[in-house]
Amino acid sequence: MAEADTGARGPQVGMRHRLEWRVGSDRTVPHLLPESEEFAGLPSVLATGYLVGVVEWACIRVLDGVLVPGQNTVGTHVDISHEAATPPGEVVVVDAELTAVEGRILDFDVIARDGAAVISRGTHRRAIIDRERFDARLARRIAEQD
Repeated sequence: MAEADTGARGPQVGMRHRLEWRVGSDRTVPHLLPESEEFAGLPSVLATGYLVGVVEWACIRVLDGVLVPGQNTVGTHVDISHEAATPPGEVVVVDAELTAVEGRILDFDVIARDGAAVISRGTHRRAIIDRERFDARLARRIAEQD
């Protein structure tokens, strides 16, 4: 597979982004999978699944303006803790830093806090994709299942 063209500047180690996001009541554990009776009975605090999404979002934002047109990134690995419960209405602040660039593979360190504590820390990996080729491969995969 050919290495991705990462644009004129491209992703650079040390790039950072801080994302601030308020936890909505619909981003709590009972809302994660509404069809799950097991989730429905759990506490109304930020769901780990939504936390993962916010971490991914922060990492995507690190790359604002550095990918060439037609490129996106997709998450390929998440290794984060969820150390403290965050109630709805609290603001979560996620700091993401690009720590490694190997071809089209990008590694990030992340840490998330709410007003009371560090709630998460760890790493996230994303891969640069050519969106047109990605969509074509996905369409072939879907067609093969029919």
